[in-house]
Amino acid sequence: MKKLRFGIDIDGTVTCPSTFVPYLNESFQLNITLENIKEYDLYPLVNVSKEEFNQWFIDNEARIYAASPLAEGASYVLNKWEQEFELYFISARSSHLLDITKEWFSTNGLSFDHIELIGTHHKIAAVKKYEVDIFFEDKHDNAVMIHEECGIPVILFDTPYNRDPIPEGVIRVASWNEAYQWVTNWANTSVK
Repeated sequence: MKKLRFGIDIDGTVTCPSTFVPYLNESFQLNITLENIKEYDLYPLVNVSKEEFNQWFIDNEARIYAASPLAEGASYVLNKWEQEFELYFISARSSHLLDITKEWFSTNGLSFDHIELIGTHHKIAAVKKYEVDIFFEDKHDNAVMIHEECGIPVILFDTPYNRDPIPEGVIRVASWNEAYQWVTNWANTSVK
């Protein structure tokens, strides 16, 4: 029997969604929390041009990703799942960050079957290429598009920046524990 294959986003899903907050506060003299981030794009929060912000991001992404804290409960759930399912991490990170990403997984005691850094938020081609059975995401439009284009359930981790309405088939969860419970019920009824 084929193992179910899970497609899992990294940033804001496996990592804590507030990862960027202290870096934004320090670099742009802000005093924000995760609750202040009402959209996925961080640029509107800062007081510099989009070009300057993009350069700041490029200059800082490696150190931020290397130090990203795990989302609460992610380690426990992913370590349980790695025995039973195939874990394919599909991220918008650029491919030059692969070594840093693999090192982060190792440091945090997380296993993976595959890591795909696609350099774009458009994940549908990768989801189809790897024949993913379910996807885990924090970006609202990605969750909706993956579900609609691929016909698979998508677990959307609730954050202040992704609270637009969702269609049936996109399942909003508040925690990794809640995701674990939903997936347990789903996996027990999925026929492969």
